[in-house]
Amino acid sequence: MKIGVVREGKVPPDQRVPLTPAQCAELKRLYPEVELVVESSDVRRITDDEYRAEGIDVVQELDGCDVLLGVKEVPVDQLIPDTTYLFFSHTYKLQPYNAKLLRAIVDKRIRLIDYELIKRANGRRVIGFGRWAGIVGAYNGLRAWGLRQGTFALPRAIDCTDMKDMIGHAKAVDLPANMKMVLTGGGRVGMGAHELLTALGIREVHADAFLKETFNEAVFTRLDVEQYNARRDGQPFDMGQFIADPTDFESTFMPYARVADMYIAGHYWAEGSPFLFTRDDMKDPSWHVQVVADVSCDIDGPVACTLRPSTIADPLYGYNPSSESECAFDDPKGLTVMAVDNLPCELPRDASHGFGKEMMAHVIPLLVGGDRDNMITHATETTLEGALAPKFAYLQEYIDQA
Repeated sequence: MKIGVVREGKVPPDQRVPLTPAQCAELKRLYPEVELVVESSDVRRITDDEYRAEGIDVVQELDGCDVLLGVKEVPVDQLIPDTTYLFFSHTYKLQPYNAKLLRAIVDKRIRLIDYELIKRANGRRVIGFGRWAGIVGAYNGLRAWGLRQGTFALPRAIDCTDMKDMIGHAKAVDLPANMKMVLTGGGRVGMGAHELLTALGIREVHADAFLKETFNEAVFTRLDVEQYNARRDGQPFDMGQFIADPTDFESTFMPYARVADMYIAGHYWAEGSPFLFTRDDMKDPSWHVQVVADVSCDIDGPVACTLRPSTIADPLYGYNPSSESECAFDDPKGLTVMAVDNLPCELPRDASHGFGKEMMAHVIPLLVGGDRDNMITHATETTLEGALAPKFAYLQEYIDQA
């Protein structure tokens, strides 16, 4: 088997890689029968010379590879026919902006394995960048606070050398002694944000204390789904019922919005679930949140001030509750919103290392040693015969109209 690591071609450029140089070297040691090459790139944060230093062949063309590993979507004109690709395709949810990509993948007889679809039997994903989205998102929230208040100016995460450097900058700032932050989510994203806040020495407090007490230091609380949702009929919360029919539930987030200065949205939200807060909620005189770091970034969804994604280059905008429209991020009549939708790109070296570690543990063994439990098969959207895999036949109309 010959495996190639592709040069990321999506615009704006993505500086991450699916495998670091050390991980490539480990792959060659564990699987000496596998040939591994890396396509040369002047975009990556990890340089070609770093791969060469680990004894990895850096090539200009990925000729004759059986499997190609990337991160983001591969541009149509860069797709190599009759091979197998692994990357985040953002197609299985019928995302309109990638219909032409999936059409081209089928036409070029490419087998597409989508990282997002590689799951265990219990439905849990085995690989992703969610932790890094949470880490960077929480940092960006603090950066937004300093810029809004004019009290400190943290560097952008992408301008930091790595996570250690980023944390060092954040530790050096003084947060208000009575500042309160509320975080939702207990998955990869939510726990990534939790990790960042904890690394900064910000004390976590129980939700009840968060609502009722004042503190002489900055604090945060993390909420699980049952802490910001309740049954409409007043019966006890039941997770099984919530998953089966969330329309029977309503949000109970407002008490936290009345005391928190910052909200970090790191939860997963499913269509039909209650909104965390609405535009009318933000007009309530008791509303207190000034900065919203929407890591999950569901547009026109549960976090009603998230009007659009923001970018690494321009990460902040404002939301004016009275006019229900965008305003300057530091407008005192509005909220400051951070809604960057590709946060892991801001720490490309750390995020690549973390992702590659999961690749080596959970994906490479399936590709090289055998598809245990058909995890790769279930994540295969298209086949080398130029067709959709049976499980993804529902995408036919989607690509026919591309």
